Amino acid sequence: MRTHLCGEVNEQLADQPVTLCGWVDRRRDLGGLVFIGLRDHAGVVQVVVEPDSPAFGDAESLRNEFCVRISGHVRMRPESQWNEAMATGKIEVVADSVELLNASAPMPLLMTDEDGEEVRLKYRYLDLRRARMQRNLRLRARLYRAIRHSLDGKGFTELDTPILTKATPEGARDYLVPARVQPGQFYALPQSPQLFKQLFMMSGMDRYYQIARCFRDEDLRADRQPEFTQLDIEMAFVEERDVQDLAEVMMREVFRETLDVELPDPFPRLGWREAMERYGSDKPDLRIPLELVSVDEHVAHVEFKVFAGPANDDASRVAALRVPGGAELSRKQLDDYAGYAGRYGARGLAWIKVNDADAGLAGLQSPIAKFLDDGAWQGLAGATGAASGDLLLFGAGDWLTVSTFMGALLVKIGHDRELVGEGWQPLWVTQFPMFEWDAEAARFLAMHHPFTAPAVDDPDALAAEPGKALSKGYDMVLNGAEIGGGSVRIHRPEMQQAVFALLGIGAEEARQKFGFLLEALRYGCPPHGGIAFGLDRIAALMAGEESIRDVIAFPKTTTAQCLLTGAPSPVPDAQVAELHIKSLGDGD
Repeated sequence: MRTHLCGEVNEQLADQPVTLCGWVDRRRDLGGLVFIGLRDHAGVVQVVVEPDSPAFGDAESLRNEFCVRISGHVRMRPESQWNEAMATGKIEVVADSVELLNASAPMPLLMTDEDGEEVRLKYRYLDLRRARMQRNLRLRARLYRAIRHSLDGKGFTELDTPILTKATPEGARDYLVPARVQPGQFYALPQSPQLFKQLFMMSGMDRYYQIARCFRDEDLRADRQPEFTQLDIEMAFVEERDVQDLAEVMMREVFRETLDVELPDPFPRLGWREAMERYGSDKPDLRIPLELVSVDEHVAHVEFKVFAGPANDDASRVAALRVPGGAELSRKQLDDYAGYAGRYGARGLAWIKVNDADAGLAGLQSPIAKFLDDGAWQGLAGATGAASGDLLLFGAGDWLTVSTFMGALLVKIGHDRELVGEGWQPLWVTQFPMFEWDAEAARFLAMHHPFTAPAVDDPDALAAEPGKALSKGYDMVLNGAEIGGGSVRIHRPEMQQAVFALLGIGAEEARQKFGFLLEALRYGCPPHGGIAFGLDRIAALMAGEESIRDVIAFPKTTTAQCLLTGAPSPVPDAQVAELHIKSLGDGD
């Protein structure tokens, strides 16, 4: 039906005939000339319909988003009329014929960024016509292609894992599917291919990858969806660094092929504790030139108990954040930052404005300055590098709580004061704790997942001090977002059973939920490890989008609804009865 794409018509085609198909992006009738912006996925080209053209009458009846086919010839625009903002801006198509392929009803949305998300998702097939969404989805396709190109060249085999599988605890609720031919039994949609990719390593497949659809029934945010896509990679006979090196090389290749961007070589590395100490986050954004500083030694002796207490407690800390030029902030702004930190557990936020760094205590403006002596201030100034005009913010208390709220504050201030640098800043975060303590449940939880190998090889040593145990887990972080997480896996049944026991999973429960894995570990399971990347998140970062919904063709809302199709929706009672379950209506 067409000879060329709209966005590819250029000056090399001058004086040549073309036939184009697409949608009317805009139409202007200048009382003798009709100008049509014709759009397809490749771009927009200007079509001119002159008054003596046999197509003039047809062109006059067109409206925005009508689907048409136009034939004509290409001609150069006068240089004074070149539109440098358009790839096709040096030419125009003079129409000989305009064929209406399909009219459009009045559009329910503006087809601009001014459209609200609700109407965009309801009419997603129209929203996807926009250049921004076309660009995002095609970028996502290039991302997939680059991943396959990289891994196929490294001896990996792309394999599939089941969608209907067994419910296993992986940190979120499962989506359950009743089994019609097995009354009272349920499948679960996979939260990840984790156990199956481990079984592939036991089978001798050695190097596996999969672009996998995963499902989690959890509360949603901008970077969460009930169904999402991740890249899963697993390798046999590897240690941590083997997986990391492979993933790092792949990511550099993928960014080069997809965006023509060169990522650093090598990626920097931070242990988890160091990341929390310096940035208050296990996914630090290295584009923000701010760091936390522990100042315990400088305030341990002061009479200010808010500082002295935590400073003399090994399980606590006093952390300082220097804000360059921050002394200009008003009291209201400081109160607002204190309120923000409170969302992350802060009970208060101390501050010092450094009006004159050379004047000692006399050069400070702060409610806490009266509690400091010359030695304390000199120590604080030296540790933070405080200069005249700077602001120092302080958090004191439990080590993890302080690190977390000061880290959140660091990121917010970095953005508020436009300190975020350009470019791409990846890094590895390693040496994660094996477990984290859940005070409410009074038990340990796995920091990554229950199949992550501990740094120690002895189950008894692990059980002796589980709160201090480190794992062989690692995360890849990019511009403050965790884009991939992985680990070396447990490959011996006795260690897997020990980890289950520490997580409060008894022998019988382990057998019921993971019996097939424990059995498989008995038959010569090799050491193995891997990593999984969140492809929706990576695509969003590449596209410069805040929400992953803008790089997913048909996403769900934050209430897990599809506004386009109306899912989830009721089904007939007879269909429900076939599944041997009962639907409870309102009031039942």
